[in-house]
Amino acid sequence: MNVLEILFIAVALAMDAFAVSVAAGTSGLLDTARARFRLSFHLGFFQFFMPIIGWYAGIHVAPLVSSVDHWVAFGLLVFIGARMIASAIDDDGETVKKDPSRGYTLVLLAVATSIDALAIGFSLAMINVGIWYPAVMIGIVTAAMSLAGIRLGGFLGQYAGSRMETVGGVILIIIALRILVSGLAG
Repeated sequence: MNVLEILFIAVALAMDAFAVSVAAGTSGLLDTARARFRLSFHLGFFQFFMPIIGWYAGIHVAPLVSSVDHWVAFGLLVFIGARMIASAIDDDGETVKKDPSRGYTLVLLAVATSIDALAIGFSLAMINVGIWYPAVMIGIVTAAMSLAGIRLGGFLGQYAGSRMETVGGVILIIIALRILVSGLAG
């Protein structure tokens, strides 16, 4: 497997993290370098680590994971998307903001966007490709694309306000549906 093929895989895997980062960036809470780093680092780290787990898991775990991975990603993303939509406006009509780069929301986003990387790691093991170089490239590309997505989301959120957080939640649900449909079809 050459560098260009690995780069294409990395970019394809990073697309969900990019979209999630755009949605998270609309919250307006990722305005510090630390918050942007925290989110992009974790998304990149999980994308780096999951192929390694998949590669080492091999044939023992793959049948179990492949039958439910799309359901897990679907559930996590719908949950987070629904929370974003609900938290855009609370019961009193006041804006409620929760930092998507902290706590269990951060972990859920990182896991949900990296489940496909587990399958990639397993696939690489099946075709006898070493895992370290692809995993590092996948992690770096994901972190960079996530940072770009956060910036884009911040720009969009600045001009559209809390409506963008609602749009971000809808985007996460659409991504969840796409993952579910492709998992059920394939």
